[in-house]
Amino acid sequence: MAVKKKVSWRSLIVGCLGDPETLMASSKKPKRKDDVIKKQSSFQRLSILDMSNPSSNTLSEDLSISLAGSDLHVFTLAELKVITQSFSSTNFLGEGGFGPVHKGFIDDKLRPGLKAQPVAVKLLDLEGLQGHREWLTEVMFLGQLKHKNLVKLIGYCCEEEHRTLVYEFMPRGSLENQLFRRYSASLPWSTRMKIAHGAATGLQFLHEAENPVIYRDFKASNILLDSDYTAKLSDFGLAKDGPEGDDTHVSTRVMGTQGYAAPEYIMTGHLTARSDVYSFGVVLLELLTGRRSVDKKRSSREQNLVDWARPMLNDPRKLCRIMDPRLEGQYSETGARKAATLAYQCLSHRPKNRPCMSAVVSILNDLKDYNDIPMGTFTYTVPNTPDKSVSDNKEDEGRVGNKPRKSSNHHHQQQSNHPRSSPSPMAKSPSPTTKSPSPTAKSPRNSRENHRRTLRNGVDSPLRSEAGGERY
Repeated sequence: MAVKKKVSWRSLIVGCLGDPETLMASSKKPKRKDDVIKKQSSFQRLSILDMSNPSSNTLSEDLSISLAGSDLHVFTLAELKVITQSFSSTNFLGEGGFGPVHKGFIDDKLRPGLKAQPVAVKLLDLEGLQGHREWLTEVMFLGQLKHKNLVKLIGYCCEEEHRTLVYEFMPRGSLENQLFRRYSASLPWSTRMKIAHGAATGLQFLHEAENPVIYRDFKASNILLDSDYTAKLSDFGLAKDGPEGDDTHVSTRVMGTQGYAAPEYIMTGHLTARSDVYSFGVVLLELLTGRRSVDKKRSSREQNLVDWARPMLNDPRKLCRIMDPRLEGQYSETGARKAATLAYQCLSHRPKNRPCMSAVVSILNDLKDYNDIPMGTFTYTVPNTPDKSVSDNKEDEGRVGNKPRKSSNHHHQQQSNHPRSSPSPMAKSPSPTTKSPSPTAKSPRNSRENHRRTLRNGVDSPLRSEAGGERY
């Protein structure tokens, strides 16, 4: 009886893809090329013809063999239609580089051993060879790598020309949406540090795995958030194995996203774990400033976030200029200084001067627990009446609490959407400097009751549904 050898996931990728990036670099070092060929000669591999023919039956068979030890489910197209209601437009979440993404729900009766849960189903657009390569890379990496800070791949479909990926559903969407979406509530400082720590922990896991992995595409849109704002890395289509043996780097074609890629990688194509550290520094800077890594809408001097902000990161007097104004000063000053110093180190132009991810995680582990966040004071001011004098109106304009309705709405958004934020300063009693009410005005006690009623009614605000967006 013929015995099938188990195909390693590394050899499958190299054999199936031909690994043109590594082979191109290896041609400069014949000795290493021979070593690679010798190391993989005992494995069954797919030919480059199979890779260029996405409907090949061989690919599906070898995938099943290679992933036999994983817990991935191989879905049929018919099952995916049941899960997504035939890819209904009402379940459409968005479209990325791979193709459209739909929300779905797996019923516990679909198949034994598969629990009922919401999922995100990503369909590959097979317009080009690169898309198929990235699909296969993602299946192989996420089929083997399991960690709380990596998005969970539940299964895939490889049926005829169809290629899909089925992930756990992340209700908060991406960090990019939460941080930059115009009408969403601002992420509190503590939540930002929690996200940074979780994403850094995911990178640390990849870099310190038994067979190290370089993520190569670390950016805000690839960091997904669950309902508790736990960060999980997604989209492993560009991931690469780390250098082996005495090699210090992996030479590849330059791929990634403008504004996040390390300068030495762009210049030379030399990829190391420190390339990921640089990209992490960019995201940390986005969390501090609330700005995108590249923003063409700003003045030419401020379009590139790193070029504009990095010189100010080590100057405490200038740091406040670049902090996200949407935080409204509600952040730990000590924590902000340490986070800025960390970002400065991660963004060093010398890769050796950048910290390793274990050191980054250690620093952020302390920062996420800092509680020296200043508490804002709420000043109650009686609304102006028509017979008020002009001088009284001018006096009111200088008071912090002159617009209590706007202030209460802002803080309600943080309370309802970010339960881990600091207590709302609205709960404080009126300041002693509060202006005395006129005989015709409502009493402070009644006004406070009306204010609390406004907070309760704000639960139905349209802004609330925005913050929990289901973009994937």
